[in-house]
Amino acid sequence: MEPILYHSRNMYGDRAAANFRSSPLAPELKGTVDFIQQPYGVEVIVQVEGLPIFEVKNGTQIGPHGFHIHEKGVCEIGNGEKPFDSAGEHWNPDDQPHGNHAGDFPVLFSNHGRARMIFFTDRFQVNDIIGKSIIIHQGPDDYQSQPSGKSGLRIACGVIEKL
Repeated sequence: MEPILYHSRNMYGDRAAANFRSSPLAPELKGTVDFIQQPYGVEVIVQVEGLPIFEVKNGTQIGPHGFHIHEKGVCEIGNGEKPFDSAGEHWNPDDQPHGNHAGDFPVLFSNHGRARMIFFTDRFQVNDIIGKSIIIHQGPDDYQSQPSGKSGLRIACGVIEKL
């Protein structure tokens, strides 16, 4: 079997991306996430800056940050107390327990407010997630608690759009 060569110019299929919208909980946060279809799944590339620094405040851990695809492509801040609730719950098309949702991603670790991560998933195709949202949470995901891993408030949201 010949090795598959991956190129920055995607010759295998579809692409999608989202630009993050910040909330009052992380007003300086900005960044993007790209989804690139590959032969056996999707490459995910995320770059953000303006993440809150790690701390434990009144018993609530801030950082590392839960990172997930959510059901609805709506990023409304609302009254600011629970930003982006309009995005719905974690995207879970095959009705799996939390920790195994197709939209469950690794946490983002802040390095002086910045994070960059590249990973691969075979849980979906790019076209499956068009119109969904991508959320960064205030705290870490425990990958166990149902339905969403106790990852806390939502600090950034982006709608996934086809490129």
